[in-house]
Amino acid sequence: MFDRLQSLEDRYDRLNELLSDPDIISDTKRLREYSKEQSGLEDTVQAYREYKEVSEQLKDAKAMMEDKLDDEMYAMVKEEISELSSQSQEIEERLHILLLPKDPNDDKNVIVEIRGAAGGDEAQLFAGDLYKMYHRFAEAQGWKIEVMEATTTELGGYKEIIFMVNGTGAYSKLKYENGAHRVQRVPSTESGGRIHTSTATVAVLPEAEEVEVEIHEKDIRVDTFASSGPGGQSVNTTMSAVRLTHVPTSTVVSMQDEKSQIKNKEKAMKILRARVFDKINREIQAEYDETRKTAVGTGDRSERIRTYNFPQSRVTDHRIGLTLQKLEQILQGKLDEIIDTLIMEEQSELMQRAED
Repeated sequence: MFDRLQSLEDRYDRLNELLSDPDIISDTKRLREYSKEQSGLEDTVQAYREYKEVSEQLKDAKAMMEDKLDDEMYAMVKEEISELSSQSQEIEERLHILLLPKDPNDDKNVIVEIRGAAGGDEAQLFAGDLYKMYHRFAEAQGWKIEVMEATTTELGGYKEIIFMVNGTGAYSKLKYENGAHRVQRVPSTESGGRIHTSTATVAVLPEAEEVEVEIHEKDIRVDTFASSGPGGQSVNTTMSAVRLTHVPTSTVVSMQDEKSQIKNKEKAMKILRARVFDKINREIQAEYDETRKTAVGTGDRSERIRTYNFPQSRVTDHRIGLTLQKLEQILQGKLDEIIDTLIMEEQSELMQRAED
């Protein structure tokens, strides 16, 4: 492990040199690549340097114990050794986690798609609740949200809402939200007070850059049409709405959020690229069934991952058997406890696999 860490530190130092090279600075592509690589190594290298410093202090403290010390000094050095040993062990455990295989998409922005599923109006209202939950969570992380497309209902819910989350590490946390979310509550439209069960689906796609997924113009069919509001009411007589079809993968994206056809096409292309990229990644993952089973939160999107029970103010994540009596806080965007537990579970599984 330490040979690998030294190798990473050497690479980090080399990248520092390269990023000061005028030839690299003038080459936008290489500058971006090297900056991204350096950023990815920074936490590991800083932890390794901290480990080396603590190890050196521990070595010096142990050497002092070989000298003739009075009782007071002996007790002080012994206590220092105990503290440094504990600190060293803690950093070593952190290094083991930092060296685990990383999802190459973790630092990416994401496109989130929420749709009301089973349950009619109530499912669509729940889709709106989920959107507000993620919006608040994103704000707390310092991320920015941009709504790309939304189809609202008369009651204030969403048949579908697609939005982009811009922020470093957005995918690393939100990827665990992929799947079917179930709500159990008495709908506002229910006069008899009966509890209904409804679902909404969440898809989290890493934003794909052009260099990562090649989409040729000849493979895209472009259709334009007049955008419409709820119930088919025409809100725009110009042909500003756009439908893009990626013929090789049969991926379809429609966009009518903007009044400009050009802007609608740009937004549609972002979503199309993300969906095709996601489709390719899922096909690759499917070839590694065993790996896929151990990756928490990357399963089938039809899988029920979480239940929000209003009568008991309870939220249960079924993948890890975690139940929290914190429904209101979670709907206010306080998802950290759930997501952190999911991350720890996945790290634990990855470490177990590494040991096997």
